[in-house]
Amino acid sequence: MSVENYLLEIPEERKAPFNKLRQTIVENIDSRFEEAYIYKMIGYVVPKRIFPDGYHCQPELPLPYINIANQKNFIALYHMGLYADPDLLEWFTNNYPDHAKRKLNMGKSCVRFKYMDDIPYPLIAELLSKQSLDDWINIYTKTIRK
Repeated sequence: MSVENYLLEIPEERKAPFNKLRQTIVENIDSRFEEAYIYKMIGYVVPKRIFPDGYHCQPELPLPYINIANQKNFIALYHMGLYADPDLLEWFTNNYPDHAKRKLNMGKSCVRFKYMDDIPYPLIAELLSKQSLDDWINIYTKTIRK
């Protein structure tokens, strides 16, 4: 599958918010990340030419950073930086209530958006400005890769 094919499969009622989330990422993420279809989602990864070691769990794959997915009951934003950087997670959770009407619905790296009218695009844009590709590689090599 490709990113384009994935986008075609999104239900009509979620197309606009999903595309807006994707556009928010594309416009605000460090431009050295690459968009890819990975893990049955749209992902933003560190290219192998920049980080040849790849992901420790699957070294043949590029290092993942962010994924977005249309799940059964929500749109998901998987942000590995939130999982690996406690300061970034604290910043995000503290600022979330100022940008959304509903309570944060989050797992370790997964932010779930059940209500399409309550996706905090400005907060996500700001979140993306807080970690560069180099920052992510440094955090990953120090805290996750063993």
